[in-house]
Amino acid sequence: MRKVLVIYYSRSGNTEKMAKAVAEGAKSDKNLAVDLSYHIEAEELSNYDAILLGTPTYHTQIPIEFKNLFEEASAKQINLKNKVGSAFGSYGWSGEAPQAVIEILKKFEMQVIEPPIRTKYVPDQKALDACFDLGKKAAQQLG
Repeated sequence: MRKVLVIYYSRSGNTEKMAKAVAEGAKSDKNLAVDLSYHIEAEELSNYDAILLGTPTYHTQIPIEFKNLFEEASAKQINLKNKVGSAFGSYGWSGEAPQAVIEILKKFEMQVIEPPIRTKYVPDQKALDACFDLGKKAAQQLG
């Protein structure tokens, strides 16, 4: 069975709401196992066929936890080539983090779904629908 990881960091709960919508979209394909997680070890990334990251923007940056995760994955030469990937997140001021994650996923040669889903502050229904659609699109890409 193919596996999808929806991993997120959320201080305010806004990106967490988005992550739950992404996971629900991926679960629309009953042939996939979908894990929703707040933390994962770098070695575990290779167990998934799709990795969708929820990242808020703090002071124009992605959370240090995600920076460390991908630095460790790179140092350990974790192979993510051709896995499906994308990003989404909430922001207060500038919102660069989801696009920064997209660029990291590209360096790992993943099949990236663009553009990332971004919403200012609390996600409204339109943003949650876009997140659901992102999860569904990732599931469809896995075939």
